[in-house]
Amino acid sequence: MHENFTFTLRATSGGARLGEVAMPRGVIRTPAFMPVGTVGTVKAMYLDQVRELGADIILGNTYHLMLRPGPERVARLGGLHELIRWPHPILTDSGGFQVMSLSGLRKLDEKGVTFKSHVDGSLHHMSPERSIEIQGLLDSDIQMQLDECVALPAERKEIERAMEMSLRWAERCRVAFGEQPGKAMFGIVQGGDQPDLRIRSAEGLKELDLKGYAVGGLAVGEPQDVMLAMLDTTLPVLPTEKPRYLMGVGTPDDILKSVARGIDMFDCVMPTRSGRHGLAFTRRGRVNIRNARHAEDMRPLDEQSNCPASRDYSRAYLHHLVRSNEALGGMLLSWHNLAYYQELMQGIRKSIEEGRFPDFYAETIEMWAKGDIDPV
Repeated sequence: MHENFTFTLRATSGGARLGEVAMPRGVIRTPAFMPVGTVGTVKAMYLDQVRELGADIILGNTYHLMLRPGPERVARLGGLHELIRWPHPILTDSGGFQVMSLSGLRKLDEKGVTFKSHVDGSLHHMSPERSIEIQGLLDSDIQMQLDECVALPAERKEIERAMEMSLRWAERCRVAFGEQPGKAMFGIVQGGDQPDLRIRSAEGLKELDLKGYAVGGLAVGEPQDVMLAMLDTTLPVLPTEKPRYLMGVGTPDDILKSVARGIDMFDCVMPTRSGRHGLAFTRRGRVNIRNARHAEDMRPLDEQSNCPASRDYSRAYLHHLVRSNEALGGMLLSWHNLAYYQELMQGIRKSIEEGRFPDFYAETIEMWAKGDIDPV
């Protein structure tokens, strides 16, 4: 148990960093992948399973939990950890991305954003202060500033306006957060695909001396090489002694290449969402279990895995479940995908500790390039 929020950098290998975030509800081994528990559930998974796969932390969504069941109700029920039976760290995003992407009607100004719920059309207002208040009512351990996320491509003028607004909102969030022992508020670097705006945003956030920094507004429509270029621009500006979180990313390839540049934390719906649609991530790349080649293949997805979904169920059965639209198909593939993501993170951490991350990087890319095992 740790009374305060701390980050310890334990080793580096190339640009990759091995670290540890310690806080009262537990230790987060970094680089870390955070399964997304949008409304208090990692879809199609028991949280006991999520923990057993190696997750130290999960993510909750301020926008969705604000609408249902409501932050005041969650607080009355003992907080999000108590409600969902997850006693370990939880990070909540600010809700800004969902307001921008899901709301049918929104009006944004310096005070915050007014928007219509995608659930029932009711009108809501979220200011930077209200976002932090909601996250406090949820009792989350790592809270994100409210920001404005612009989808790419976009005009430079619009990217700059949103970046500057997000910086001002970060300062207001910092004041609203105050001093909360054992918890942290992270700022979010914006600036789209404009290197100078990314640098200005990072420098402005650094002046606030926050406990951690996220890179937002990427994986929103731009090619991977643009995302990586923005990381190359941004990360040298951020303090080396603070954790760095790349929001909403991504594929195993995105994660590997971002770790190589010094990212410590990731989240993405991809492993669970893809699993529900029949796509599996494996050590030999992607496998579309819907394809006819799997219909009579009694081999598992990955006989080397420790995960029962990966090791003990045949491709033929998974193919049948998915093609029949059985819920169990999505459950097993989500389980498998989260297992693979956590196995990838474990391999990354071990290779950094041993000083051989560049070799691990090359070996992993080589295995993905081989493609799936030959059909029967």
